[in-house]
Amino acid sequence: MGIDMEKMRERRSALDNKNGNNRESFWKPQDGETTIRIVPTNDGDPFKDYWFHYNVGNNPGFLSPKKNYGEDDALDTFVRKLYKEGTEDSIKMAKSLSARQRFFAPVVVRGEEDKGVRIWGFGKMAYEKLLNLVLNPEYGDITDSETGTDLVIRYGKPAGASFPQTEITPRRRPSLLCEDEAQCSEWLDTIPNLDDIFERKSPADVEVLLDEYLSGNTDDNPSGDVEKYNAETGDSVDKAFSELLS
Repeated sequence: MGIDMEKMRERRSALDNKNGNNRESFWKPQDGETTIRIVPTNDGDPFKDYWFHYNVGNNPGFLSPKKNYGEDDALDTFVRKLYKEGTEDSIKMAKSLSARQRFFAPVVVRGEEDKGVRIWGFGKMAYEKLLNLVLNPEYGDITDSETGTDLVIRYGKPAGASFPQTEITPRRRPSLLCEDEAQCSEWLDTIPNLDDIFERKSPADVEVLLDEYLSGNTDDNPSGDVEKYNAETGDSVDKAFSELLS
């Protein structure tokens, strides 16, 4: 029996819709000033954090099995070996490959309410600012639908700075999340689930990615001779490490 092309088109359409929805699920501040509201969550904790590995070949980034789920992580093992080597080059590489923490919160952007609840991703400094704000008795639960507070986000690169900075200022007065109760209920029921958005790779998947990275067998160089990474013996790691630093 031949392949069902109609089903294949349906699968293609579903994949395209999923990828598009993932992109639309996130909000990133642009240069200048934006007002947002962090949306309350059912578990009472609007902040979520995940650890990601970056800079592994052509892969844009993936969840760390070790940091997020306590599973075996060949890349984490390799990073620790690089640090143990202790050379300038090995430490530089280790820093590049180490898992990095990213924080997330569901937000509604004022003036863009029609786009619904989106996810704002931010670093540790912004996270600390938000925590300090929540723990400040003058503000408290800034996410409360009735007595919470909008936040003014000023984002940009100050003169002389190397990286953009995020300034967070609460509005002086509490405000409603929204005037329409039905709209509020819809927002609270449609907060994007990060576990559905971020692809979870198995320890075996990460080992394959590391194999390809160490061998140079990526999309840009598909003909590399693969020397398998062995998490137990580490023999091929020693060889690959020496070749990478040579």
